[in-house]
Amino acid sequence: MLRRSRFSELVARQLGLFADEERDLLEEARQADAAWTNASRDDAEERFGDYQLVVDTVAERLYDLRERYATGLDEDTATRYRADFDRAARKRFPRFASFLED
Repeated sequence: MLRRSRFSELVARQLGLFADEERDLLEEARQADAAWTNASRDDAEERFGDYQLVVDTVAERLYDLRERYATGLDEDTATRYRADFDRAARKRFPRFASFLED
């Protein structure tokens, strides 16, 4: 039997709001990825740098979102919340969530 985590609904709402509030940044990341993927050999390194800057910004904002909530919890609960958040973020935003490790 599968159990939902204690924080699954909260994290789903947080990530949904993140997607809405950061729509422009997520679109910028998509466009930067496309520019890098389609860049000529001469331009690929620069386009990758542009892409990486946007990815880092998205990752930082995900991290900040997670930590703003986690800091209000006791240590054990915060650890469980972070694990639930990270799991859901990796599923919803796989390109960005790999940077969540502190």
